[in-house]
Order: sequence, then C-alpha cells, then structure tokens
Amino acid sequence: MPSTQQFRATGLTCGHCAHAVTEELTALDGVDDVAVEVVSGGESVVTVTGRELTRAEVAAALDEAGDYALVPA
Repeated sequence: MPSTQQFRATGLTCGHCAHAVTEELTALDGVDDVAVEVVSGGESVVTVTGRELTRAEVAAALDEAGDYALVPA
C-alpha cells in the first residue's frame, strides 16, 4: 500500500517552481504522485504518494529542481 507524506519547502513562488519540484520527485523510483501547494514567500506544501522517501531524498530533489529548501522537521 502506498504511503502519503507531506513536506514543507521554501523558495517556491509560482507554477513553474511547482512543476520543477514535481518533475524531480516523480523521477524517483517508487513515487506515484506529487502535489505541490505553492505559498509564495512562505512554506509550500509538497505531498508525495508512493514509497516512503527520506528527508535527504526530498532535499536533494528540491535542490536539483532549483533554489528550494526543505523546512527542518
């Protein structure tokens, strides 16, 4: 059964940012779906469905997508 995880990220300001993050995360093995709620100037919410991801995997994907950072837990 797939899991659903939510992560908070900073630096996302628009739909282009959401697309870049979605593209990087869906490229990871076992990720079925990604949804991004952009909060410009705040903490955006990234929801990932599929296998359980580590915070390091998500942080690396955010970094690869652009100047986005995972909010510390």
